[in-house]
Amino acid sequence: MSRLRVAVLASHNGSNLRALHQASLAPGARFDVVLVVGNNSGSGALAYARDADIPALHLSDRTHPGHLDEAILSALTGHSADLVVTAGYMKKLGTRVRSAYASRIINIHPALLPRHGGKGMYGRAVHESVLASGDKISGPTVHILTDDYDTGPIIAQHQVPVFPGDTPDSLAERVLAAEHQLLPTVVQQIAAQRESLTPPEQC
Repeated sequence: MSRLRVAVLASHNGSNLRALHQASLAPGARFDVVLVVGNNSGSGALAYARDADIPALHLSDRTHPGHLDEAILSALTGHSADLVVTAGYMKKLGTRVRSAYASRIINIHPALLPRHGGKGMYGRAVHESVLASGDKISGPTVHILTDDYDTGPIIAQHQVPVFPGDTPDSLAERVLAAEHQLLPTVVQQIAAQRESLTPPEQC
């Protein structure tokens, strides 16, 4: 059976992209990162992809005003992506992409959903919310992306302890390390079960 073809959408540093790509190179991996799309032309994610010889595209409202949704869908289907991973992608996907790929888009969120999710809950704000709540456990969640922020079915979570004296930065560092373990594990599991995946609908 052919390997799962994974497209990654990222906006900034791309550390989860790095972790995912490195995992794809390990013996026994069943997936390949075949495309990286970023809406920030100067992002570390796009730079890493180019250095690693992964097809990399800067697609944004500046490059495709009024047509970004169609441009992203064309890129995904043009590279025969089986699975889409949004990893620090700071833009809501359009309806055509969400419809075409449906349950084949997964997102990683830096908290244990359903807590500390929703619009505006990203980056430092998530960890500030966790600390303000007094939660003793945090950690990343991988879930299926749906129309509403952070509400899709949960695939997997990785618990990370919250220590007395934690700051948003110290908590973020431990959660990010857990993300780098969780995301490749989930994608490898999806790749192993890919017979249950159906091809994306063409629009």
